[in-house]
Amino acid sequence: MAHRAADQKPATKVGLSTASVYPENTAAAFEIAGRIGYDGVEVMVWTDPVSQDLDALRRLSDEHGVEILAVHAPCLLVTQRVWSTDPWTKLDRAREAAERLGAGTVVVHPPFRWQRGYARHFVAGMRRMRNETDVTFAVENMYPWRYRDREMLAYAPGWDPTDEDFPHFTLDLSHTATSRSDALAMAERMGDRLGHVHIADGTGSGKDEHLVPGRGGQPCAMLLQRLAASGYAGHVVAEINTRRATSAAEREADLAEALDFTRRHLATPVPHPTPATPSAGTTR
Repeated sequence: MAHRAADQKPATKVGLSTASVYPENTAAAFEIAGRIGYDGVEVMVWTDPVSQDLDALRRLSDEHGVEILAVHAPCLLVTQRVWSTDPWTKLDRAREAAERLGAGTVVVHPPFRWQRGYARHFVAGMRRMRNETDVTFAVENMYPWRYRDREMLAYAPGWDPTDEDFPHFTLDLSHTATSRSDALAMAERMGDRLGHVHIADGTGSGKDEHLVPGRGGQPCAMLLQRLAASGYAGHVVAEINTRRATSAAEREADLAEALDFTRRHLATPVPHPTPATPSAGTTR
């Protein structure tokens, strides 16, 4: 079976985002992750009450032997009222959750443009968080919203976090597809501040597809191989869309394929190519 093919686990832990099992719930994500063989989960805090309940999450972690690697703060449009309507309170709650659950990372999106006060102080706030906790707050790359041939810039300071001096970043390869960005170049800009990766794929269609890695046009394999060669110390989390799965078996097969792809390429390190140095006497 696909999820048994990669028996030699790389040093980097591979997690499953609980969002990847939707429309199944958070509890199902823990059960599936444990059964397939993921190293842990990233908890997407959203409208499912279990995702907001730290005691319930700890019980699920213990029951299924699945470590909680990261907490995704409730930054989505559908989670505007989860853990308060105040965005800083949300981040404080996410930090508390990560600390209590033993997660090393909180994933956070850039503010929406209409959150003006939050956006104004967001960069400074991320630096403050770095000084107040050992939990890594990793700001995720997003994308411009598109309607037909028009773009709307929905995030502030912007959808590309590498334009700002954040302490840590999350790189999402579905989002690089949607924004039509060069994922490898973005990873280079993030450098040693790259603290977390969402592995997924996309075709560049303008939709946030979150395909199983290897099914789109993103350099998923090359990125994983370079991470392995660089000594990357963060986690890689599969965040894929299985909503169209026609059965639980099909959903599980997609999740197993994502795990196998990720482990296989993390186990095959390929260093970044070094530009050739012209030899003496070489002319242009």
